[in-house]
Amino acid sequence: MAHIELTTTVQAAPETVFDACLDVDVHSESMGTSAERAVGGVTTGRLKAGDAVTWEARHFGLPWRMTVMITDYRRPHGFIDQQVRGPFSRWHHEHRFMRDPVNPSATVMRDLIDFTAPWGPVGALVARLILRPYLRRLIARRNAYLASFLADPQPSDPRGPRTRTTGEGGAHTGRRTA
Repeated sequence: MAHIELTTTVQAAPETVFDACLDVDVHSESMGTSAERAVGGVTTGRLKAGDAVTWEARHFGLPWRMTVMITDYRRPHGFIDQQVRGPFSRWHHEHRFMRDPVNPSATVMRDLIDFTAPWGPVGALVARLILRPYLRRLIARRNAYLASFLADPQPSDPRGPRTRTTGEGGAHTGRRTA
């Protein structure tokens, strides 16, 4: 089994970060490099306990599909998503949120991911040498996007959400979750 731990500080309240992490639309926007999008289950809006979503993306030039379910939900402290169908033998992603003790207006977000690739010892080697570093970069890039998205003040506009360009070349709706 491979393990990934990431810690990211976000300049927003834990409730705001928690909600943004469960927002299907924000997740899709954050994963522009892999064209990840929801194609089944809850495909827009915010996930809640017991919800499932099927993601479709391109990784390593290949199409991937993975269905995850929210198996634990403790707003605003954390939630767990687990693969119920997909490419891994096991996928368990715990999201934890706590107010930053140094900066009370910020949140410390922790990702704890345990996964197992199929194919026994060959899969374990692929997970350690290729998948773990790749997934770590992918989640770190998503977290950086989320931190930027939540730190960027969104002015109230009666005409609807504004659009800005992300560093990845994609569009961002500028919609905030709360």
